[in-house]
Amino acid sequence: MNAWKEFQEANKDRFLQELLDLLRIPSVSAKSEHNHDMQACAKAVAKSLTDAGAQVATIYETEGHPIVYGAIIVDPSFPTVLVYGHYDVQPADPLELWKSGPFDPTIIDGKIFARGACDDKGQFYMHVKALEMMTKTNTMCTNIKFVIEGEEEIGSPNLATFVKANKDLLKADVILISDTAMISMDTPSIDIGVRGLSYIEIEVTGPNRDLHSGVYGGAVANPITILSKMIAACHDENNHITIPGFYDDVIESTDAERSKMAEAPFDLSEFKQDLGIANVWGEKGYSTNERTGIRPTLEVNGIWGGYTGEGAKTVLPSKAFAKISCRLVPNQSSTVITEKVLNYFKSIAPDNVTVAAFEHHGGEPYITPIDSHEYQSAAKAIATTFGKDPIPVRGGGSIPICSLFEQELGLKIVFMGFGLDSDNLHSPNEKYDIVNFYKGIETIPYFHQFFAEKK
Repeated sequence: MNAWKEFQEANKDRFLQELLDLLRIPSVSAKSEHNHDMQACAKAVAKSLTDAGAQVATIYETEGHPIVYGAIIVDPSFPTVLVYGHYDVQPADPLELWKSGPFDPTIIDGKIFARGACDDKGQFYMHVKALEMMTKTNTMCTNIKFVIEGEEEIGSPNLATFVKANKDLLKADVILISDTAMISMDTPSIDIGVRGLSYIEIEVTGPNRDLHSGVYGGAVANPITILSKMIAACHDENNHITIPGFYDDVIESTDAERSKMAEAPFDLSEFKQDLGIANVWGEKGYSTNERTGIRPTLEVNGIWGGYTGEGAKTVLPSKAFAKISCRLVPNQSSTVITEKVLNYFKSIAPDNVTVAAFEHHGGEPYITPIDSHEYQSAAKAIATTFGKDPIPVRGGGSIPICSLFEQELGLKIVFMGFGLDSDNLHSPNEKYDIVNFYKGIETIPYFHQFFAEKK
């Protein structure tokens, strides 16, 4: 629609500056030192919704960080779209690897470098600006509600309570989420599913204090060594996960589904070059895209113990720790897998150490049917602005609240992300291409237009 394009062109510089201002707020949900920043960011999000034309923009306090709710009800007879996003971001560590300040957004070669640029401030803010574009051009054809939370990066511990207590408030016809990626701007795609998550922490204790490694080494079990062996035992020679029952509930993809996935463009040499690796790694019998989409995984996210400061200290540590996450596929349950992994580490521990293991958080896998009106509306929107049909793909990441939304609100979810896998999510130098940001704003109104049409 020309009115949308004209409005965006006239205001695109302001749109960008507003996003940069939002990125300057260090809304790190995992660190209590940023609690004040979380409140400030929630207020900024609420104001942005009001400025864009929302009739309601309310901050709901939780036992953790606030949830921002916004809404514009144009006509009760219109379908209602519930937009979900999150304003919290991952910690920026390690800071020394950033080329610019993580909360000092810098534009280089048309890319915004900042923590949260893509995950998820840049992506949810596209919906805010799309709302403004539709309200200012008097082209609203759906009612729109927003739930922008502040705890997605720590597992959304308080969102379920909010959703269950506010089912009438959140009543809608579909949920639209931009917190995923597409293959490229030349090859648009839509994630039809995300993997579930099980996240645990392991603590291995040996002696009752740190010991001199010369006096005691070789006679007392080193917790770091023991933990390393336990972790190594989680995969066999084919990189298949060895935890008993881990694959029991996995729904294997059919040959037809795997053939469809193989149609997505993928350059293995370019993939390795981008990551600076000589070769890939993973479960035998599956391609790289299959390993990150249709197969469950177990990864060590952090491991520490003993002396890690400058110089040398010959110590045999008392404790060693690791954080471990499993990505899950349909029909796996995060509760079941978490129990299996926790029990496995306790069961294989030798008697010269003790093991404590506990859960951080989890979430369930989710799949969107590609023959649904919801998905087809997104596919038509992308085809309209990109000039080609999107490829349906399975995403490797996790959005823990998806199954919660479907269970509590009875709604299907559409993932319409405009990021790229190379955007360094959760890593130093996170980025988001400005052209992707603008393309999202351009495309989103078309989703509302096509969704409003009769099925």
